[in-house]
Amino acid sequence: MGYPPGNEQVLLTIGDMALTQTHVIVPHGRYPLNGTVWAVQDSTQVHEGIPPVAIVLTIIFVWFCLLGLLFLLMKQRRYTGFVTISVTGQGLYHTVQLPPGPESGAWAAQVVSQARSLAASAPPAIA
Repeated sequence: MGYPPGNEQVLLTIGDMALTQTHVIVPHGRYPLNGTVWAVQDSTQVHEGIPPVAIVLTIIFVWFCLLGLLFLLMKQRRYTGFVTISVTGQGLYHTVQLPPGPESGAWAAQVVSQARSLAASAPPAIA
């Protein structure tokens, strides 16, 4: 990823994308920030179930007392999928996929909101 010229500092980083006041910097180049369109898609799926260790402990302790059945109340959450952030603009299309998690979708929505705000306030590109 290239660095911003002169005194232009990076204001926001999203995966391998960096935003300055006037540009979006991606691994394959730098593009004007003005006029970019940002999107976020959360494909996270949550799977909840009884972990195998709870089943084993239940089998072991149910022989001693019925309190072993309490191990079946244990729950395990697994997150699958991904969160995708994409940006399009003049000659630009780039996506970043983030791992799933309980806060990934909310974080992605927040940084895309910030990126949209920066894009709306960016000066027009000088040809």
